[in-house]
Amino acid sequence: MPHDAARPVSIADVRRAHGRIAAHVRRTPVLRAEIETVGGPVPVVFKLEYLQLGGSFKARGSANAVVSARDAGALSDSGVVVASGGNAAIGAAHAARIVGTRCTVVVPENAPPVKVAALQALGADVRLVGSRYQDAAETASVLAVETGALLLHAYDLPDVVAGAGTIALELAADIPGPQTIVACVGGGGLLGGLAAAQRRGDRLVGAEPTGASSLHQAVQARAPVSVELDSIAADSLGATRIGDICWSTIAGAAVDSVVVSDNEIITARRMLWDRFRIVVEHGTATAVAAVVEGHVTPTPDSTLCVLLCGANTRLDDL
Repeated sequence: MPHDAARPVSIADVRRAHGRIAAHVRRTPVLRAEIETVGGPVPVVFKLEYLQLGGSFKARGSANAVVSARDAGALSDSGVVVASGGNAAIGAAHAARIVGTRCTVVVPENAPPVKVAALQALGADVRLVGSRYQDAAETASVLAVETGALLLHAYDLPDVVAGAGTIALELAADIPGPQTIVACVGGGGLLGGLAAAQRRGDRLVGAEPTGASSLHQAVQARAPVSVELDSIAADSLGATRIGDICWSTIAGAAVDSVVVSDNEIITARRMLWDRFRIVVEHGTATAVAAVVEGHVTPTPDSTLCVLLCGANTRLDDL
């Protein structure tokens, strides 16, 4: 059960999000493939969400939140402000461009340069603050109060979670029958959105690095807990606690949690490049590693779908 009264996101929320953002974001394709795993070859469907605006799924949630605020008259001339390690900020910058408003992003000083460069190219006002996401989040909150800007959250905002869930609607339209969807987990915005759109017979698996496992440790403790971060994927899956909205939304849903090592993530990421010429972030490769290492196996009555959700990464470390 959730530890507080955070309202779960519903399928109705996801459908409304789809109606708001369909004309503004990309409907990403799927790729049917076969990958080698510890148990032999396994057929999978890759959802190529790294082809989304800004190189990750984050544009969906940000667009939903910003368009919703604009339509409700809740968007001031100060625009939006967000704290993020990178991808959520890139999504917010794209969302601000959609409605023609300003975007201020606060990122930790150790944010990947490729993501900072992308933000600056989008015209965002980038501010580097502290070494942790929490430092950036506190600064963003102050800026929102001082300027009247709309405060976005990287993962724990209903509109952001609902926007992410639109991915599941696309998968349901493209792939007939029940699905087993494997997605990486940071703060849980993506997982919560997918869970909200889950149909009877579907299964959802959240994959995390052992050293950045906010969901896995919450499942073990039966409540969200603070976790230490020590993973190569912490730049994109670096939430120190699973989001309240995700936790309330997955309660009672068919959701499993698995963890993989950094070495397994690195191997899976390299495999994607070698086999398919697909380059993704280490965080995204976490979902692939869960299948390669046999933590998630196909069943005869379900299509195994692996969500490739982000590709804002270096190209010289494959």
